[in-house]
Parts: sequence; structure tokens; C-alpha cells
Amino acid sequence: MQNAKILRLNKAGTPIEWISREEAATLVVKDQVVWALGEDAFVIRGGINRLGRQSILSLPSILASDGRVKLNDFVPPLVNSYLFRRDQFLCMYCGGEFRADNLSRDHILPVSRKGTDNWTNVVTACKRCNHRKANRTPEEAGMELLAVPFVPNRYEFFYLANKNILADQMEFLKSQFSQNGNWFLSIDRKTLT
Repeated sequence: MQNAKILRLNKAGTPIEWISREEAATLVVKDQVVWALGEDAFVIRGGINRLGRQSILSLPSILASDGRVKLNDFVPPLVNSYLFRRDQFLCMYCGGEFRADNLSRDHILPVSRKGTDNWTNVVTACKRCNHRKANRTPEEAGMELLAVPFVPNRYEFFYLANKNILADQMEFLKSQFSQNGNWFLSIDRKTLT
């Protein structure tokens, strides 16, 4: 996969960032990789030596690098592209599936009524439903939410932040999804229509 990235973990196995092949190669060459998972998914070819042999470096899809492990609370940034992916590009009111340019961020308790702009107070809504709901709560507008909004954990966020995830990377991340995250990934869209 041309645009695929390598999932970098800390030595404790917690995702840190998505990195390029070149960044991963630098970690390997500097001997900063502590362990690796997954298939060797990437190959970087180097120059040809005087014997006519080309250097080849195979890179795994998931690697853990050395360094200090920082444990802190993780709150992912609230960005519409992540929100729309969390909600599977579905309007959480009518259940319709839409392209991103036809979706909006809806505040369950409107900001004008002291609602906050955070993961647990926002859902994806089509522009029609968001306009219909207006400055009201779903109950006041007579609109039922199809799912309870949740804050993605670190592993769910790494899923949301990358559109080109390889199968073994997805397996690794999905093993740590919360019940809410697993629910959103397994929505049967046929039951919503």
C-alpha cells in the first residue's frame, strides 16, 4: 500500500505515532527498535556496492522504539474528520450515510446553552438534521440519538487518524478498543434504514 505508514509504539506497547518508512528505517539503523510485530510490510532498497549487491532493509508494520515511557491521560483532539470516522459517516439522527462535505458536528446540548465542545457532547449529523434540531436538545426536537457519543481511547484514535491501516495494525489496535469503539465499527447500516 503506497500511502501506508508504520505504527510506532513505545517499549511498553502503547501507540505513539504513525511514521514514514524513512523514519522507521532511521530507527532500525540507529538500533533504537526494541521489538517489532506484524509482517515485514515494507522494503527499502539502498545503493549498490562495488560487488554489485544492493542493500535491502525490511521494515515491520509495527515497531516499538526505545526511550522513556510516559503514562498520561489521553484525550484525542476533537476534529471533524475524526468525529465523522468515529460515527462511520452516519448521521446519528436519521441514520443516513453521507460524504464528509454533507456532514456537520452537532452539539447535543447546544454551546449557546452552555454545552461544551467535547467528544461526549458531539455527534455527526447531516446538515438537514442539524438544521432541523437547531438550538434544541434532541429530546426538545423530538429526535432520537442512534448511539451514545464516547471519547475514543488512544488505540481508537490511532485508527481514526489513519485512513490506510494494514490488517495486522488494525488487529493490534482493535484488540484495545472499548466496547463503544467496537460498537461503532460493527454498525449494521441495513438496520438503520
